[in-house]
Amino acid sequence: MSASDSLRAHARQRILIKDGAYGTLVQAEKLRSEDYCAGLDLSKDQRGNNDLLNITQPGVVKRICESFAAAGADVLATNTFNANRISQADYGAEALVARINREAARITRDVADQQKRPMWVAGALGPTNKTLSLSPDVNDPAFREVDFDTVKSVYREQIDALVEGGVDFILIETVFDTLNAKAAIMAGLEAEQALGCELPLMISMTLTDLSGRNLSGHTVEAFWASVRHARPLTIGLNCSFGAAQLRPHLAALAATADTLVMAYPNAGLPNELGEYDEAAQETAAQVRDWIDDGLVNLVGGCCGTTPAHIAAIAKAAQNQLPRAIPQAPAHTVLAGLEPMVIAA
Repeated sequence: MSASDSLRAHARQRILIKDGAYGTLVQAEKLRSEDYCAGLDLSKDQRGNNDLLNITQPGVVKRICESFAAAGADVLATNTFNANRISQADYGAEALVARINREAARITRDVADQQKRPMWVAGALGPTNKTLSLSPDVNDPAFREVDFDTVKSVYREQIDALVEGGVDFILIETVFDTLNAKAAIMAGLEAEQALGCELPLMISMTLTDLSGRNLSGHTVEAFWASVRHARPLTIGLNCSFGAAQLRPHLAALAATADTLVMAYPNAGLPNELGEYDEAAQETAAQVRDWIDDGLVNLVGGCCGTTPAHIAAIAKAAQNQLPRAIPQAPAHTVLAGLEPMVIAA
């Protein structure tokens, strides 16, 4: 049985649990600059380059991964949110991208394989710090810092290394620009064809405000119409806000998407210091509202969520029915910034 078939089979029986935030736990380690570098000859300060820890502090990454597995996570994402050539350029570490991704995947795969229950590994692709849909120069709306083919090649490099390391799925997460996501999708589909093996995609959008749109202006329904052609294993929302604020937008997506829905909120909203104060039980109670309303098939945590949050969410999901997947629409749905439905 393929990894995707296995996950779907389990998701028909119960709500599956995704892990939480690596960054939150890395910050708790209070690592020094030399801890990040660990002997590598890099000219820039590497503090904050959490992805580099996959090769310089693999023990730290493995402990974090193990803590989420112990908390009840079924899906473990790799510590590779910024492990792409564009984001690593800020640290002068572009040459290490393939190695970072391979090692991250191997660490996560090893943790998953050591568990005495089914677990899956998702190779995480973050959005990069560039946008294809918008110009960073208000005086030149046509200007772009990168083009589509460049972003696609950046993602392809990351995907190839993650697959070599042993991931089951590719998770395109925190999508603030739908065109960036399309570049990642194309990279994934091309990698699947080149490798000659199934490479299922998980796709997760992030909202920029309570209106329910991402930075490129798409509603959740329009976003789904934009990416449905890729037949993702899961579609969903992450980051942005806490579970309570995401709920109406998650409900709109859950009513529309004819595939599994995975959502993982922040631990509430950040305080004035940018830290997350929402307790695990409070996050879990809000997620339980999602579950009671039949909105999710997989659920986990994003910024500020710890193993305690994941354990509380897992407990809230225990013995609860997963969302029923609706039938595919019998009409054409196109996407501008909002969906356009062409009925027969």
